[in-house]
Amino acid sequence: MNPIPAPGFEPVVAAPVVAAAPPRYQWKRAVLLVSMVVGFAVCGIGVLVYLGLNIGITALLVGVVAAIIPVPVLVFCFMWLDRYEPEPIKYLAACLAWGACVATAIALLLNEGAAALAKHEHLPTSLVAVLTAPVAEETMKALGPLLLFLLRPKAFSGVVDGIVYCGLSATGFAMVENILYLGGYGYAAGADRAGVAGGVANVIGIFVVRIALSGFAHPLFTAMTGIGLGVAARSADKRVRVLAPIAGWLTAMILHGSWNLMALLANQTKQMLILLYGYFSVMMPIFFGMVAFALWLRSWEGRLTQRILPEYVRAGWLSPPEVAALATMGRRQSARTWARRVAGDAGAEAMRGFQYAATRLALLRDGLRRGLHLSSDDLAEALAEERSLLEGITAYRAAFTGRDPVAPPAHWDGQRYHVRFPDGSVRTLDPPAQPVVPVPVMLLPTYR
Repeated sequence: MNPIPAPGFEPVVAAPVVAAAPPRYQWKRAVLLVSMVVGFAVCGIGVLVYLGLNIGITALLVGVVAAIIPVPVLVFCFMWLDRYEPEPIKYLAACLAWGACVATAIALLLNEGAAALAKHEHLPTSLVAVLTAPVAEETMKALGPLLLFLLRPKAFSGVVDGIVYCGLSATGFAMVENILYLGGYGYAAGADRAGVAGGVANVIGIFVVRIALSGFAHPLFTAMTGIGLGVAARSADKRVRVLAPIAGWLTAMILHGSWNLMALLANQTKQMLILLYGYFSVMMPIFFGMVAFALWLRSWEGRLTQRILPEYVRAGWLSPPEVAALATMGRRQSARTWARRVAGDAGAEAMRGFQYAATRLALLRDGLRRGLHLSSDDLAEALAEERSLLEGITAYRAAFTGRDPVAPPAHWDGQRYHVRFPDGSVRTLDPPAQPVVPVPVMLLPTYR
């Protein structure tokens, strides 16, 4: 099967034959995976042991239970944001684990070291919260997604991916940090003054202030670095690929330091209006602006399919209704519902795979247009992936096309529809200006 290239592009070449990886390479992968799991576990256990020794086992358990509550909500929000082209669960889980285990462990060491140094130099320890903590924490939260960006660049297809990866890392970090606040500053401190009831009341108060009202803080800060990584992923300019992540990282540190400074000033001056003013006039507008920006970005991949995939329509690989059905999540869901009606659950799963492959195809072609694959090896790999995606689209389509009893048999040749009418005649029809039936039709076999 030889793909027909879109006008103005080089033809797709056959995927190179890759020999099976030698056992030694597989052992290297196994050793790397085991090392990562062990490293994450050691860091996570080390942090929990440190917290347990400092706040007590009971406070630790209370903090763990309370800190876990918002995590599923935040994880769901990030996965919902990533619905157009979902990233592999293993990468999402790795970023979450990085933030919860590695980032917290190293940031804790750095912050403790900075506090000890400040005390030794007779400097106010409040400087740690304003200057050192933002640098250490934002650096460590972003380091995991940055390593993923460098080692697995295909995992980053745009700004949404950067926000999702960095947001999940920050979510894991915030969860462990909340254990200290809810368990130590909450339950342990309250229980010392007023017993169990005082501890529970303290936990509820801190939960409302720190999680219900400002639980978005860590993900919001680190998302700035994610935006930088996402911009770098879609740019062929080496300067942008270096400067964009740095700019995002600096923005994350500035926001983090500003938030800590407002809280510190409010605490030391006993003027909570400072914190309220900063919360409502600074942080909330930034948060809502980020939400609006993320929602706009979420639909970018849908809009991208409408800009890029018509090239494949003209080449005969896709039909206009198929591309139209990719534009929004509502249309995609309608297409899955239709596929389930005509082909059962297998048809719905095939439609899901079809939509994912089509979105990946649009991102890949857009990357080729942007010059993201300049070297001969990268270009050959990209063209081989394009071929694989086109073949996958064809295979998925076979599960549900031609099975709708209320639709006449129709084929698309890249320019016109060939529709078989009830009398047996086949007529050639031009496509309407706006596709009105967002379901796939069969393609002519001459384009295989």
